[in-house]
Amino acid sequence: MSAAPAETKPATAAPPPPDKIRIKVDGRELDVPKTMPDWQGKPQPTTMLQACQLAGVEVPHYCYHPKLPVAGNCRMCLVEFGTPMMGPDRKPVLNEDGSPRIAKSVLPYEPQTPRGAIACATPISPGMEIYPGSAATRQMREGVLESLLINHPLDCPICDQAGECKLQEYSVQHGQAASRFVETKVHKPKAVDLGPRIILDDERCVLCTRCIRFTKDIAGHDVLGIVNRGSYNSIAAYPGTSFDHNYTLNTVDLCPVGALTSKDFRFQMRVWFLKETKSVCATCGTGCNITIGSREGKIHRLEPRENDAVNACWMCDQGRLNYHWIGRADRLGEVLIRGRRSTWNVALREIADALRRSPHGSTAVIASARLSTEELFLLKQLARHYGAVTDSVPRTGEGDRLLVSPDRNPNSNGARITGISFTEAGIEIPNMIAGIEQGRVQNLIVIGENPLQLGFTPEHLARLKLFVISDVLPQSGLPHAQYVLPGCAPAEKRGTFINTKGRLQRFWKAVEPRGNARPEWEFLSEWLSLATGQKAAANMEELFHGMARELKPLQGVTWGRLGDAGVPVEI
Repeated sequence: MSAAPAETKPATAAPPPPDKIRIKVDGRELDVPKTMPDWQGKPQPTTMLQACQLAGVEVPHYCYHPKLPVAGNCRMCLVEFGTPMMGPDRKPVLNEDGSPRIAKSVLPYEPQTPRGAIACATPISPGMEIYPGSAATRQMREGVLESLLINHPLDCPICDQAGECKLQEYSVQHGQAASRFVETKVHKPKAVDLGPRIILDDERCVLCTRCIRFTKDIAGHDVLGIVNRGSYNSIAAYPGTSFDHNYTLNTVDLCPVGALTSKDFRFQMRVWFLKETKSVCATCGTGCNITIGSREGKIHRLEPRENDAVNACWMCDQGRLNYHWIGRADRLGEVLIRGRRSTWNVALREIADALRRSPHGSTAVIASARLSTEELFLLKQLARHYGAVTDSVPRTGEGDRLLVSPDRNPNSNGARITGISFTEAGIEIPNMIAGIEQGRVQNLIVIGENPLQLGFTPEHLARLKLFVISDVLPQSGLPHAQYVLPGCAPAEKRGTFINTKGRLQRFWKAVEPRGNARPEWEFLSEWLSLATGQKAAANMEELFHGMARELKPLQGVTWGRLGDAGVPVEI
């Protein structure tokens, strides 16, 4: 007789790793970390919302923001959930197949109705099952949206948030097709002057309190709060205070609806027409990551781009508004030789010929630390060829505890590692002036700076045999130059900056240069080719890789490796 087959037991899944919790999201089992960083980067118990995000499931929300303290007041993230049922012995009750029996959370006074939990503030627990796609969850979302829309105005045709509005998006994705309310809407103040840069529309506000939490906990300027009650709640500045600090416009980014709008961007352009370009702010040495919004060659706004290694997802108002000069009508747009229009080819050849005839070591170069690392590298190569002394110009101002750096140059470290300024920036400029007075310095090349603001006088400039200047805007030094070369703003070219913490970051071209202006790296590369006979760089990638081979801090770094967040380099 053959032996009876052995009884097979259902295979039990291996327990999750000790640092993870096993849960289910819409029936899909996954292991998620027990803790995740909160808005301050401190480990906190993982919430249901974070677990759903890890599972690739969207949970709609208004008040939650990963960089702000949790408020849990919008209720949009309500989800149905269940936890393992416990027996009298405090052990899980099992189903016939050995799996834990799940007890769904219900209303105590109505046991047949599921009770949701706000996913943004509810920690997960072992064996928990979350149902973000269930019928009960959908019904909860519909109810929340219906309540939010009771008094919300139909401002979408003229609202600046249209196209980026979470209320619009969620109404389409999770709302009801029709409203049941016929009552007159509650009207609240509109177009309120909340501060020098912000307009408030109280009727659009969904009371998510993102602006209040940002102002208090991030900017450290606790001036906003909620006044009145119920349907008449509104955002206001505390009596005797003003909503005026250097980070107010971040509240416009945070606002999920159109309650807070920027005076600078208000009614200027529909957002769906904007071309978005990743870039880096050039206002100070922090190098905040930004997105440039432009259309048809005109920049309409700057917004912060998330990079936890630099600026999280914030930027100062000063940097955000530092773009209007790019569109000025008096921009330099033509090559000038002794005050008359000329061409790039003629100007560069004449300059190269004049310097070739000059004694070695009779040239001085002043380069702005607002230039890209690649442009500073090319200038240093030119200076080395001519035996020229080089320097950059320091710019300092008051910093703050959040983002603004005391170094007002975006690329001081770029000037240092390329050798434009080996030690303290500006230390060689007095020696250049003395060299002109003594006749040792006969040629002066100034890129992106005004020599008359650095101690040079018109008499000094008149003594020079050759004076070349390149800039973006008109300045008092131009009439004294034999050659004027129109340059570009960072938004009009590609390149890299190295911020004060030594992070090498690239920026991209958002708009075309004005007139016949050219990116400095293009004409400097051509100039270097005329001077040395070496081939000019065909593109930014070729130039960057050539620079990375020569500069020790950049060795091994490629243009592609920089990505959107940049890489740290040794400074």
